Amino acid sequence: MVELFHLAANNPDLGGGEQMMLRCAQALLDLGHRVNVVAPHAPSEVLDFATGVGAHVVAIRADGRREYMQRLRAWDLAERDGLLWCHGLVPALATAGRASRLVHLHQLPRSRSQQAALALARVRSERLLTPSAFVSSRVPGSTVCANWTDEVTRLPMTTGGRRVGFLGRLATDKGLDLLAQAMVSPSVGPDARLLVAGDDRWVPVEQRLPVTDSLAALGARVQRLDRVSPGEFFAEVDLAVFPSRVPESFGLVVAEAMAAGVPFVISDAGALPEVAGADHPWVARSGDAEDLAAVIGRALSASDEQVQRVTDRARLRWEEEYSPQSGRQRVQRLLDDLGVG
Repeated sequence: MVELFHLAANNPDLGGGEQMMLRCAQALLDLGHRVNVVAPHAPSEVLDFATGVGAHVVAIRADGRREYMQRLRAWDLAERDGLLWCHGLVPALATAGRASRLVHLHQLPRSRSQQAALALARVRSERLLTPSAFVSSRVPGSTVCANWTDEVTRLPMTTGGRRVGFLGRLATDKGLDLLAQAMVSPSVGPDARLLVAGDDRWVPVEQRLPVTDSLAALGARVQRLDRVSPGEFFAEVDLAVFPSRVPESFGLVVAEAMAAGVPFVISDAGALPEVAGADHPWVARSGDAEDLAAVIGRALSASDEQVQRVTDRARLRWEEEYSPQSGRQRVQRLLDDLGVG
């Protein structure tokens, strides 16, 4: 029997959680199910992407989050028929106490208010899903449903390059200021350049200014790529660096680097080592610019043979754990476990 699934978004614009919601929608469609994506009517980014992958959409007309939650609950009470997959705390809290729901966290609750909201939101839910074992270890009673990426083409390996790249939010919590500081270390060398991709929209000034100052200190050694796709970014760099200071709930850009065959350095923040795998050789202490510089230096000086081994192993891990095929298999196992589909 073809089941009907409703996937409810946290936000109307396309953040990380919304991207994963759409990948779940695509997996359900590929498995032969009917899918409705439910989201605020404006801006229409999530709804437009949902239509693009072949899902039906339910546009909740609302001005602001409070009205969205009220009208989402009213829709759920009056019209929903089938399982509701709540992607984030907002739709989960809006439909708290209702049966036939999945609650899917994409971020670790970081405040008492978020923890209280989660306690209410999960009432009568079928499962509480998280993106990593790291998050599940801090959320009792949850089940890991690891993220996955879109299809990624592996790039040819480059040799001898010194282009170090950062992709992400230009903020201190992502460690970009630490990376800029590390670039001036003798461990990295004066011939290495830093390519920076991303933007600082919605970054508070106290996180933005230290990044701006540290990048300015590098002068001509910095190249700004601004907002580019992951594929465009990886094609431009020889080594990617993800030096987060905060406990990351997953690390999608790490999985994308693994798929692209690009060597990368991570910090040991949250789930990043979990995503990269226990045998990944280039892991720096979070918040430590000196150790980050040393690890970058080791990665840049690695032999072609070592880089090939590391990137081959990473690509295989991506295929097994974080590829679209692995995502479809994960969704099918979840449905089998729930006894639906």
